[in-house]
Amino acid sequence: MRYDNVAMFDLLIPKLIRMTTKVGDMIMSLYENELNIKIKSNKTPFTIADKNAHKLIVKTLSKLTPNTPILSEESEIIEFSERSRWYEYWIIDPLDGTRDFLKQTDEFCICIAYIKQHKPIFGMIYAPPRKTHYYTTDANKVFKQQKNIIQPLNVHPNHSPLRIVIGHWSSHNKQLKDHLKKYSAYKVSQLGSALKFCAIAEGKYDYYPKFGPCSEWDTAAGVCILQNAGGSVVNQNEKPLSYNTKDDLTSPIFFASNKP
Repeated sequence: MRYDNVAMFDLLIPKLIRMTTKVGDMIMSLYENELNIKIKSNKTPFTIADKNAHKLIVKTLSKLTPNTPILSEESEIIEFSERSRWYEYWIIDPLDGTRDFLKQTDEFCICIAYIKQHKPIFGMIYAPPRKTHYYTTDANKVFKQQKNIIQPLNVHPNHSPLRIVIGHWSSHNKQLKDHLKKYSAYKVSQLGSALKFCAIAEGKYDYYPKFGPCSEWDTAAGVCILQNAGGSVVNQNEKPLSYNTKDDLTSPIFFASNKP
C-alpha cells in the first residue's frame, strides 16, 4: 500500500493501534513469567518480549510502508554509511523500559516514530499495562486513547512547586543533582520509560531533564508527542534534537518541558 503526504499518518493510525495492541498483549502474556535475560553490549537487558515485539512490529510496518527503512533498538547494526542516505524512516523501541518490565512497575511502553529530514514528524507510544495509546496526527495534534475514550492533550502551565519527573535510575546522577540546585521549589517524581514525555504532554508534570545515557529510539516518539502538545525538547544548546546525523545513535543531554 502506498500513502501520499496528505493525511498519511491519519490513515495509518488505526492500523498502528491494532498492531501495538496486539504486540502489547503478547508482552503482557510474558509479564509475570520467569524470562531468560541477556545483557547487551550497552549493559541494558534483553528478553524474549523485546525480540518478539521487534519481529511483530517490523513485519507490520514492512507491509504498511514497504519502501521505508526501519531502525529498531533490536535491529542488526546498520552502518551510518547506509543510514545517512535515508531521507525518511521508522524508528522503534519495541519494549522501552525493559528494566521496568522486569521489575513489574507497569512503567514500560512501545515507541514508534517516523523521522523525516532528521526530525520526528509522527509519534505513537502505547502503554500495555494501562492499554493506553498516545499519538500525534497529521494536523499536529496529540491524543490519548484509553478504552475507546479519546481526548486531546495539551501541556499544563507550571505547577507550584514545579513538578519534575525523572527515571528510576537517574536519582544518583551527579549532573542531575547539580542541575536541580538551580530550582528553589520543586517536587521530584520517578517514572519509567518514554512515558515521562506523555506525562508532561497530559499536564501531570512540568519538566524532565535527562543527563544519563539513552538512544534515539528512546526519545523520538516522545519528543514528537510532547512538541505537538505544546511543549519542547532541547539539547544543552537549546536546539531541538536531530536524528540520524552521526555514526552512533546516542541522544544528547536534553531538557523536556511544558514550555514551547
